[in-house]
Amino acid sequence: MNRTRNNPIADDLVRPLFHTSVWFYGSAAVLATIVLCGAAAWAYQIWYGIGVAGINWPIFWGFYLTNFVFWIGISHAGTLISAILRLVNARWRRPVTRCAEVITVFALMIGAMFPLIHLGRPWLAFWLAPYPSAREIWPNFRSPLVWDFFAINTYLTGSVLFLLLPMIPDLALIRDRATGWRRFVYGTLALGWQGTTKQWHRLESGMQIMAIAIIPVAVSVHTIVAFDFSMATVPMWHSTIFGPYFVAGAIFSGIAALIIAMAALRRLLHLEAYLHPVHFENLGKLLLLMSLLWAYFVFAERLTVWYGNEPSEMAVFWATQAGDYAPLYWTMVVCNFVIPFPILTLRRLRTVTGCVVASFAVLIGMWLERFLIIIPSLSRKPLTYSWGSYSPQLVEIVLMVATFAAMILLYMLFSKFVPIISIWELKVGNQPHPPVETADDELAELWKARP
Repeated sequence: MNRTRNNPIADDLVRPLFHTSVWFYGSAAVLATIVLCGAAAWAYQIWYGIGVAGINWPIFWGFYLTNFVFWIGISHAGTLISAILRLVNARWRRPVTRCAEVITVFALMIGAMFPLIHLGRPWLAFWLAPYPSAREIWPNFRSPLVWDFFAINTYLTGSVLFLLLPMIPDLALIRDRATGWRRFVYGTLALGWQGTTKQWHRLESGMQIMAIAIIPVAVSVHTIVAFDFSMATVPMWHSTIFGPYFVAGAIFSGIAALIIAMAALRRLLHLEAYLHPVHFENLGKLLLLMSLLWAYFVFAERLTVWYGNEPSEMAVFWATQAGDYAPLYWTMVVCNFVIPFPILTLRRLRTVTGCVVASFAVLIGMWLERFLIIIPSLSRKPLTYSWGSYSPQLVEIVLMVATFAAMILLYMLFSKFVPIISIWELKVGNQPHPPVETADDELAELWKARP
């Protein structure tokens, strides 16, 4: 690696790209092994059929759809939060944005796999795409499943662009530092960036346009996922609040995932000088707000069901409040409200450690919430002869664990090849910590013509 004088920011943030510890290789090997176990479990399911999973009549949605909704919700961590903070010009968000945007892309990729896994016959996955086929089966544009296809693909495309645009100046910086094959690869990815006035104008215009466009797309994605439920006449699904309820829950779990990712990066990559306690405190305040909003939606949902007193809905209500699913329900309440509320309310507890503890609780609680939305309602249909039960099988559990390992592995690999904190944004923003070095010659060429 070629080093230039008086460039501590770039040196710190580029260092992980050129120096790899043995812990990285060991962790990557363990995670890759878990992912391969998940791939083997999927291959086993393909060979022996979907019957090896626990889903059966009348509960045809199990762990697979629970994880689909969970990961699509996690994807709101990045693009939505980053876009809003970018539009309001919140300066503290500069070290945070790329950490968040990466979560969005990888979570969407993982979440989009579950419809294929749940399909049972992945070679027929093209049936999920709405197209006029020779079989004369035209897409049913009234179906929320068709809306899902368009919404998720649009969101994934927009999120990838929103992630790649701010990366270009940093890729150019690495190109100028690297040698050999690294210089060629990063030079290709930098798209000929030279930091001219025209390039800066186009970059900033593109980022502004994407920030504006991605917000309604992000909101629509989880609203449409909610429509998958609320358009069905299943007890406790046919609800008008499911759209905002799901969006609020998605942002809630997304912020929690972002806090955990930032804390891990701060500790493992020694980024304490860039990811300050104030970043965790501000995100903790947002997490507190979403916890209160989540509690309101849960109360509103339960109140309307109890007041309506419809028999099939009350069967689900009591199954979650005091029946078989009560332990999971009250664990969800504890994780999503009882634990994070006092931690995030008191400033002396809203530390880096406190925010991480609250975030871990929220992720557990939000996964349980997705599970409790799906399973109890399907197990208590309006007619009692259609009641059933669900027990996840080993294949489903292994696949779920493999997706979490895949998320961590992808995040590790990304941080190994791309600066996880935007170098040019950090320095151009005149952040007080760390101070901008006026004698920095390397990055000056990248933004000297910036208006």
